[in-house]
Amino acid sequence: MDKNAIKKYAVWARRELITRVSQRAAYYEITEENTGDPAADTALERPLTPEEKTQRRALIENIRAKGYREVMEEIAYTWFNRFIALRFMEVNGYLPSHVRVFTDDANAFKPQILTEAINLELDGLDMKKVYAYKQTNDNDGLFKYLVIVQCNALSAVMPGMFQPISNYTELLFPDNLLREGSVIQQMIEKIPEADWQDAVQIIGWLYQYYNSEKKDEVFAALKKNVKITKENIPAATQLFTPDWIVRYMVENSLGRLWVEGHPNDGLKAGWKYYLEEAPQEPGVEAQLAAIRKEYAALTPDQIKCIDPCAGSGHILVYLFDVLMQIYASYGYTTREAVASIIENNLYGLDIDDRAAQLAYFAVMMKARQYDRRFLARRDDNGAPAVPQPHVYPIRESGGINSNVLEYFIHGDPALALAVNSILNDLKDAKEYGSILQIHPVDFAALYARFDEVIGDINLNKNAVLSQLLPLVQAAEALAQKYDVVVTNPPYMGSSGMGAKLAEYVKKNYPDSKSDLFAVFIEACGNMAKQNGYQAMITQHAWMFLSSFEKLREKLMLKDTVNMAHLGARAFDEIGGEVVQTTSFVLRRSHLADYKGTYCRLIEPTTQQGKEDLFLSGENRYIAQQSNFSKIPGSPVAYWVSTAFISAFDNPKIGAYAISDGQTKTGNNDKYLRLLWEVDKHHIGKGRKWVLHAKGGPFRRWYGNIDTVIDWSESARQHYKADHVARIAPEYIWFRKGICWTLISSSSLHGFRLLDDNSTFNLAAPSVFFNDDNLMYYVLGCI
Repeated sequence: MDKNAIKKYAVWARRELITRVSQRAAYYEITEENTGDPAADTALERPLTPEEKTQRRALIENIRAKGYREVMEEIAYTWFNRFIALRFMEVNGYLPSHVRVFTDDANAFKPQILTEAINLELDGLDMKKVYAYKQTNDNDGLFKYLVIVQCNALSAVMPGMFQPISNYTELLFPDNLLREGSVIQQMIEKIPEADWQDAVQIIGWLYQYYNSEKKDEVFAALKKNVKITKENIPAATQLFTPDWIVRYMVENSLGRLWVEGHPNDGLKAGWKYYLEEAPQEPGVEAQLAAIRKEYAALTPDQIKCIDPCAGSGHILVYLFDVLMQIYASYGYTTREAVASIIENNLYGLDIDDRAAQLAYFAVMMKARQYDRRFLARRDDNGAPAVPQPHVYPIRESGGINSNVLEYFIHGDPALALAVNSILNDLKDAKEYGSILQIHPVDFAALYARFDEVIGDINLNKNAVLSQLLPLVQAAEALAQKYDVVVTNPPYMGSSGMGAKLAEYVKKNYPDSKSDLFAVFIEACGNMAKQNGYQAMITQHAWMFLSSFEKLREKLMLKDTVNMAHLGARAFDEIGGEVVQTTSFVLRRSHLADYKGTYCRLIEPTTQQGKEDLFLSGENRYIAQQSNFSKIPGSPVAYWVSTAFISAFDNPKIGAYAISDGQTKTGNNDKYLRLLWEVDKHHIGKGRKWVLHAKGGPFRRWYGNIDTVIDWSESARQHYKADHVARIAPEYIWFRKGICWTLISSSSLHGFRLLDDNSTFNLAAPSVFFNDDNLMYYVLGCI
C-alpha cells in the first residue's frame, strides 16, 4: 500500500472538496461574508424550486448555528466519506446493483452507472429523469442524480453510512466530477485498485490523512495557547494504530479470554502475536484455574467487546476476524457467525460522527467479506433485514423537541426519569467522549418503548427514532460492562484541554488528570467486567512519572498479563523521541505474586524493527508486578534485577539528601541561551547569565551543561510571578549535587555532577547531599 500516494490524495481532496462545496454555496448566494436571506425565492437572479428553497433555508440556519467554515468542512467530509465508501464497494464487488459507480470493468474512469443508466434497478430511480438527462446530454446532471439515488438505495441496508440525501448536502453536491482532474478521477488515478481490495484499513489511512492539515492547524494554535475545542479534538488526537500492534492487543485479550477457557492450539497457532502465560507459582496457578473455569462457561455469543475510541474501525475489524475464528471453532456456520457478531459481540464509539460512520462502514464491509449475501438479507415481506452493528457516534442531547419526548415517555414516570437521566448525562458529551460516566437506567424498558413506537403511525415516530434512539444507544454502550476493551485512546496533556474537559477530568479522574490517555486507562478499566481484559496502546509516561503514581497504584490492583514496551518511533508517521509508547494487556483481577511478560522493544528505531524484535522472542522479561511497589514511586521497572529491588530494603537516599523544586522559565526563547551565544564575561554567579543544566542526551557522571539562563533580578521575579514559570527555592541555588535527564529512551538516565556554579531545569531534576563525600560515592554507584 502506497501511503504517500494516499496521503497526497487525501490532503488535496480535502482542499478541493471544500472549494467545490463552497462554490456551490455561492451559487445559492451563501458565502462566508454573507449567508443571505433564508426566505429568498431566487439566487443570482435565478428562481429556486420549492425543494431548493427548503434546503437553502436549512443550510443557512445550520451555518448561523455552527459557522460557515465548520459547515463547509462537514459537507465536504460527508461527500468524501461517501465517495471512498462507493469506491471500496465497487472495487470489491459489494454493490447490490453490481454496477460500478466510478469506473468500468477495466478500472477506467468511465462510470458504468452512466452507460447502464437505462438498465439500472435501484430503489427510488425515476426513469423519466434519466431520459430527460439523456435527451439533453447532461452527463454531469445525470451522474449527480445517479450517485444520489445509489446512496439513498444503500441507506436501506447501511443507514449508518448512507443516510438519505434530501437536505442541503444534496444542494452542495460538488460540480464537474466527470472532468479530468476531479476528486473522483484523481482517486482512481492516484490510488491503485489493489489497495482497495478487501483492505478496509485503507479507509483508516484516508481518514487520518484527510485531517492531517487540520491537525497541524490545531497544534499551531496550541502553541499560541489556544485550547483544543471539542470540534477539534478528533483532528488533534487521531492516530492510526500499526496493524501488528492491533493484532497484539486483540490476540492477547479477546484471543486469550477464549483459549484460556477453551484450549485450542490450532487457534493460537494462527496468532503470531499471542504470548503464552508466564510461569506462575502454584498458588497463583490455582487462582488462574478458577478464572479459566469462568471463561470456559462462556459461549461465543456472550462475549462483549468494545473499542471506545473506534476511529475508522481498524481495531473493530480485527476483533471481527478473531471472533469469526472463535465461532468457527465452536461449530457455527459463517452466516450464523457474522449475524451473531454484529448483533451480540461488537461495540464501537467515537466522539467524531464522521469517524464513527467510517468505523460502522468498516464493520459492515467485514461482514460482507465473510457473507456474500449479507447486504441482501430480506424479511418475509421482502424488506431489507440486514443486522446493524453497535457502532455509534457519541452525541449531545440538546435540541430534542418536547413533543417528541412527551410522545415517547407516554405518561410513564419511570421512562421519564430514565430519559431525563440520559439527556442530562449527554448534555456535553462531545466534550468528554467515552470517559463520560453514565448513570444506570432500565435500558430494556426504553428499547421496549422504541419497539412500540416503531409499530405506531404517529408522525412523531421518525423524530423519536432519529433524535432519541441514537442517544440511548450511545448511553447504553457507555454504561454496560465488557469482557474485552481494546483501544488506542487520544493523547492530550491537561494544558491543551478546554475548560470543561479539564474540570471534568479533575473532578472524576483526579489520579490520571495530567493527560487524556491516562484518563482513558482508568475509564477503560471501569468498562471491563471482573476478570475481563483491557488492551491499550498509550504514551509510556504513566509507567514512570510522579504525576501518575496514584494511577500506577490503582493499576497494581490488576494483573499486567503482558506488555510490548515500544518507546520512541513506534509509528512511522511520528518522528523524534517525544511520543514514546507502550502497549499492554491488563486483566481485571488481582492475584498476589502474579508474573507478567514484558517485551522491551525500545532499541529499534523503526516500526518494522520493533515488530521484528517482538517476533524474535528476544528482550523479554518476566516480572512480578508486586515488586514495583518496593521501589519509591512504584515505577513499572520490569527490567531491574532481584538484587536491585532488594537494595530498597536498605536505608533510602532520602535520609541523606534532599530534592526540592525546579526552575522553569515559561519562555525559553527569551530566557535561555546556548553557552556560545553569550559573552563568557557575562556568565557566572552574580552576573546576568549563569550555567543551567537542562537534561540532554545520555552522558554519565559529568557534562551536558551547554545552556545558560537569565538570572538577573527581573528575570527571577518573572519566574516567581508568572503562572507558567517557577523557580527553585533559594536554599538550593548553586549547590553541588547530582542531576539527571528526566526523559530518556534508555533505562539509564545519565546521572551527572551538578557543580556549585550551576542552576538546574525541570528537565534535569537534581538531588543535594549534606555530605559531599557521600555525593561522590552515590554518583560512582549509579
